[in-house]
Amino acid sequence: MRHLTHVRIGPVGFRVGSDWREPIASIRDLYRDYPAPNGGVPDFNVHLYAGRPWRRLIRPAVHIGGDFIIPDAAPLPLRQGLLAAEMGMNLQMALGQRRYLLLHASAVERDGKALVMTGLSGAGKSTLAALLMARGWRLMGDEFALIDPATGLVYGFPRLISLKNAAIEEVSRTLHGAHFGPVLERTPKGTIRHLVPNGASITAMEQPATPALLLFPSFGFDASVRDVLPSEVFVRLTQASTNYVAMGERGFAALTDLVRTIPARAIDYPDTRTALAQVERLWSEL
Repeated sequence: MRHLTHVRIGPVGFRVGSDWREPIASIRDLYRDYPAPNGGVPDFNVHLYAGRPWRRLIRPAVHIGGDFIIPDAAPLPLRQGLLAAEMGMNLQMALGQRRYLLLHASAVERDGKALVMTGLSGAGKSTLAALLMARGWRLMGDEFALIDPATGLVYGFPRLISLKNAAIEEVSRTLHGAHFGPVLERTPKGTIRHLVPNGASITAMEQPATPALLLFPSFGFDASVRDVLPSEVFVRLTQASTNYVAMGERGFAALTDLVRTIPARAIDYPDTRTALAQVERLWSEL
């Protein structure tokens, strides 16, 4: 790779290499307050490369590679190189992480306790996490919550918050002066803009938290709150985990302990103001 950078997000270190300068420049800018991997040794490698030599210059297309790959994944245009780098880091975690049980979820922390939010794409997890961060919660993660099978604690993975479409303007209005990445248009998920977590979230990213509440949000419905039975929680979390099967017995034990010990609620909400009020009310009732 002609251009390189290193970054540690929570307990996980990455080495990101690229055939082009632009994606690495964006990573260095947006992750400038993050530390390097422990001991200078990354846990995972990400490669952004041209499928053919001339693709570096002529209609450049960014393929995502690394320690773990999806062979037939379609490349992205160079103007979306930052998105390719983020996808590459997520891919390494999803396919290669074995130390922690991964939940595809957003997580925030208050007073040493973690709120874990998971649901389908479009449920509003990232938006709610960003707006809770603006209210003083510590962001622990936008993409993954890391569950330690040995202790049951949640570890942070506070990568950039990936805001999509209408959420971009809403969060921008709330977080004045926040550090945003470039607007990426015509991506596979529409318009995307990355938000850098605040300094408090980055500084404390190595501090684990005790899971206190599991939340399953759904955006676009009349406001409601309901309990979720343990059997439903278990099925939902197995679907939300990218490495549950690969971790075998350790993954089963970690997930079972989580389901048995942590209350779970589902919320429907028509707008973020309603959702934030629901979250604060549920949190106060713990």
